[in-house]
Amino acid sequence: MKATRQRFDAVLFLGPAVVLMLAFFVAPIVVNILVAFSDMNQTVRFEEFPTTKQFNKLGKLDPEAFLGIELRGSFYRALALTASFVLLTLFIFNVSFALILAVTTTAVPERMGAVFRAIWLLPRMSPSVVYALLWLWVVDSAERGLLNQVWLLFASEPLNLRLDHPMAVIVVANGLIGASLGMIIFTSAIRSIPEHLFNAARVDGAGPLSIVRHVILPALRWPISYITIYQALALLVSFEYIFLIMGPARSTMTMAMLSYTKTLAPGIGGGQYAYGASIALILIVVGIAVALLMWRLINMKSLLQRPRIEVN
Repeated sequence: MKATRQRFDAVLFLGPAVVLMLAFFVAPIVVNILVAFSDMNQTVRFEEFPTTKQFNKLGKLDPEAFLGIELRGSFYRALALTASFVLLTLFIFNVSFALILAVTTTAVPERMGAVFRAIWLLPRMSPSVVYALLWLWVVDSAERGLLNQVWLLFASEPLNLRLDHPMAVIVVANGLIGASLGMIIFTSAIRSIPEHLFNAARVDGAGPLSIVRHVILPALRWPISYITIYQALALLVSFEYIFLIMGPARSTMTMAMLSYTKTLAPGIGGGQYAYGASIALILIVVGIAVALLMWRLINMKSLLQRPRIEVN
C-alpha cells in the first residue's frame, strides 16, 4: 500500500513536468531530425526520405580538409560568427560584467543597490521590439541617432556602427540583457555568504579587492559555473535581437539566424524547412557537445552529489 502510494505521488508530481518536457523538448527534436533528412519545403510534404541532400549543401567529405569535411563558405562563416558572438557576449557581459554589477550593488547601501539593480533589469523586462527600436535609434547612422548626437560634438563625420562594427552592436545589445540575469544570481549568492567572514577579513586588514578575491569569488564558484553553462547554451540559439536590430545581414548571420532565415523569415529565403532543420540539427549537436565539455571542465558533477552531512 505504501509503495503504491509513493508511485502515485511520483506520477502526480512528476507527470505534468514529464509530459511538458516530452511535448515541448523531445518531440520538436524528433520532428527536426525527421525533417532534416527530407526535402520538405513550402508544400510541407516529404518527397525524398531519408536523404542527406540538405547536409550536402552545408559541406562535403574531403580527406584533405580539416576533420575530413570541407564546409560551404556561408556555413563556415556562420560557425565562426556564432563562436565569436557566444564567447564575446558570454565572458565580457554575461559573466564578467554581471559579476561587477553584483559586487558593486551589494557594496553600496541596500536601497541604492536595489534601485541600481532595478534599472539594469529594465532591458530584460521591456518587450523585445521596444528594446530593439531603442537600439536602432541609438546606433542610427544619421545625425538624429543618439550616439551620433554626442559624437558630432567632437567629430565631423557621423558613425555607422551597424555597417562598420555589426558584431559589436549585437554583442553589446545582447550582453546588456544577459548581464541582468547573472547580476541577480550573483547578488543572491553574495548575500548568502555569512557576515562573519567579511568581518574576519576586515579585522585581518583585508581591503575591498582582497575581500572580493579571497571571500566572494570562492563562494561564487558554482553560481559562475551555472551562469556560464546556461548562458552559453542560450546564446547559441539566440537570434531574436540580432534579427530585430541587424536584419538578415551577412555580417551577423549566426547559425541560429541562418536556420531562421532559411525556414521562417518571409521574403528572404523562408520555406526551406529541410535545409533550416539540418542547420538546427547541427546546432543541437554543437549545443550538446558544448554542454558536455563545459560540464567536464567545470566539474558540475560535484555540485550535484549528495551532501556529506544530512540535516534532519
